[in-house]
Amino acid sequence: MPFADWCHALAGNWQGSGARSGELPKAITTQAICSADGAQLIISVSQGVRYASSETWWFRRQGDKVMLTFFDGVTEDKGREFSLYRRGDSYSLLGEGVITDRPALIQLLFEPKDGGWQWLQQSQFLDDEVERYQLYRGMSLLPLNGGG
Repeated sequence: MPFADWCHALAGNWQGSGARSGELPKAITTQAICSADGAQLIISVSQGVRYASSETWWFRRQGDKVMLTFFDGVTEDKGREFSLYRRGDSYSLLGEGVITDRPALIQLLFEPKDGGWQWLQQSQFLDDEVERYQLYRGMSLLPLNGGG
């Protein structure tokens, strides 16, 4: 289980941009804190504007699964269970959920890029014949002030 490796790899202060599919990218800052035992990762994403644009992703290892609680202070908190996979230097969390009343596979993909990470949030509808992930949102996590 690569959770501790992933947790420590993401820990740090990041800057970059992020956007939902079809939107213009916005500047973001991201702080990722890994617990000392490598079993919990908290990622805080801020867009430099009011609190409604900040969000927190709390990942925690629970057996061979990863539990996620997402909250943004505006909508109801969301919880989801994922499996974590590692391929090369990339990490992928894969889980099932419902998006706009349709069953879907949800993937959170972290790929190394430019000394940091590219974080893609994607989904694939299970009731659709198209077997590919559709990008919902992408974020770049680049080292803040040259240090990650």
